[in-house]
Amino acid sequence: MSSVDKQLEELKAEITNELPSDISVSDVKYEGPELVVYTRDPKKFAQNGDLIRKLASKLRKRITVRPDPDVLSPPREAEERVLSVIPEEAGVTDLDFHEDTGEVVIEASKPGMVIGRHGSTLREITKEVGWTPEVVRTPPIESSTVSNVRNFLKQERDERRQILERVGRQIHREQLSDDEWVRISTLGCCREVGRASFILSTPETRILIDCGDKPGSDDVPYLQVPEALGSGANSLDAVILTHAHLDHSALIPLLFKYGYDGPIYTTEPTRDLMGLLTLDYLDVAAKEGRTPPYESEMVREAIKHCIPLEYGDVTDIAPDVKLTFHNAGHILGSAVSHFHIGDGLYNVAFSGDIHYEDTRLFNGAVNDFPRVETLVLESTYGGRNDYQTDQADSEEKLIDVINETYDRGGKVLIPAFAVGRSQEIMLVLEEAMRSGKIPSMPVHLDGMIWEATAIHTTYPEYLRDDLRDRIFHEDENPFLADEFNHIDGGEDERQDVADDGPAIILSTSGMVTGGPIMSWLRHIGPDPNSRLVFVGYQAQGTLGRRIQNGWDEIPVNDRDNVGRSNTLKLEMDVETVDGFSGHADRAGLENFVKTMNPRPEKVLCVHGDERSVQDLSSALYHNYNMRTFAPKNLETFRFR
Repeated sequence: MSSVDKQLEELKAEITNELPSDISVSDVKYEGPELVVYTRDPKKFAQNGDLIRKLASKLRKRITVRPDPDVLSPPREAEERVLSVIPEEAGVTDLDFHEDTGEVVIEASKPGMVIGRHGSTLREITKEVGWTPEVVRTPPIESSTVSNVRNFLKQERDERRQILERVGRQIHREQLSDDEWVRISTLGCCREVGRASFILSTPETRILIDCGDKPGSDDVPYLQVPEALGSGANSLDAVILTHAHLDHSALIPLLFKYGYDGPIYTTEPTRDLMGLLTLDYLDVAAKEGRTPPYESEMVREAIKHCIPLEYGDVTDIAPDVKLTFHNAGHILGSAVSHFHIGDGLYNVAFSGDIHYEDTRLFNGAVNDFPRVETLVLESTYGGRNDYQTDQADSEEKLIDVINETYDRGGKVLIPAFAVGRSQEIMLVLEEAMRSGKIPSMPVHLDGMIWEATAIHTTYPEYLRDDLRDRIFHEDENPFLADEFNHIDGGEDERQDVADDGPAIILSTSGMVTGGPIMSWLRHIGPDPNSRLVFVGYQAQGTLGRRIQNGWDEIPVNDRDNVGRSNTLKLEMDVETVDGFSGHADRAGLENFVKTMNPRPEKVLCVHGDERSVQDLSSALYHNYNMRTFAPKNLETFRFR
């Protein structure tokens, strides 16, 4: 008998001993980080709401209780009884019964009403029919991404359970090494922005954090070195994805092409956004005549291997590592990743990309941890002069630019990331029009912005508290304002907009590296009454940075001769409105560290150009008397 099987036998005996004598335990399995308890008495479990909580606390494991399939009421009969328990105003749109696991997935417009106070309605459902309910939100804006991901995971349930069982056994295996050390190896994004990738390793475990591309460059992370995939992709125990932007996520699917078959830990919205952005990444590569680094099948493999975690849940991901995600305030689902290593041996936090202050869209980043000895900190705006304009002042400046452009009959073209900045700007525009600060006019959303917005409305629990409350009341959902128009008709529709009156256009890509923004520049660039407004970071080497620096003649593809490019003269004014970045500025980064309690002993400043990381590293050292580093790629740091 393997050590894991022996462990499960002991757990089964312990659980049986803890339960009342009239509740049976027929099987106990690991599925990913969770311990799944099968019982022939699910209704009795449900009658005692504290039972699962007490078990989880005693065993120090995440526990899910499922009914044995042979004690379930038939789905048709169960459906009627489930619906009789749920209040009608919950807006149930779908019930999906899975007889292999005894779960019923309930899709509803108002999931909170299906859950009930402290889970009371869920327990009532199990008491009534024996099935274990799982609740998901019906997207207020129809999202093909959310629908496709849910349908795909439904089709792949059997294989996914096999993956989870295998991962569960791997997590709970016996520790083989008595050595104690912790190392971080840098595979990318050191003294540069982009291609984020790190290896966190112990004698027992190897974890990859992020695997992204570099905007405006073909550079990729150093995956083939011995510390990374040099000894095979399956030498990795886990992959962590902090958020879905391509400079962190683009090459996650490539791992499966190299043979990785393990888990990806991320948040649920990040999983969906990764699917959206990586598929578009492949599409853009194909349109530009580049060979994509992997096939779309690898994106599906990545989604199938995702294990979504919620903020604040402490989760075993290896025999000697626990992971906790916290809100990073950067984009939807972005996470600061906290690793607790060994039995109190060492703690490391990776900030990912953070925004420390609250924005219209998100609560500010969390920096309250029980312990952190080493912090790996993004430094995008870490330079000594990288102080962004106050957001209220930025909003006023944007409103002034829009009003001036409207008065002269022009259009405002805003290149924006589909995820994060676009929704932030949408909220500013919706309120400004509602309050009369700018005239009501069409706001055209091109590229993936509408789809990304639909995903935001599917997960309002990840948004800022007051915005979440507005979205829960559908009549106040700001993303559904009449002014917003989804561009989906291609060139003809863009031409109609260009020929029409004043308007605002939000279009991808945010750094003008391809996508529909190039079409808009052709249509509107020659109009001296219009304005191009940058609201986000423009990386070195991107066309956006060049235009920002004064280029007024840019290369554009010839629509009639694929492969040939022409030069386009930009007559439109160019403005930069700081303050809308999803990244903390220099003050925000310092405050993130200064207010950490306790403060870390060491800080590795990464994800910034050379000046930014060195400036921030020096400031943290002098101001807070901590050991700081501005590592280069391919360095390894040993802790302990």
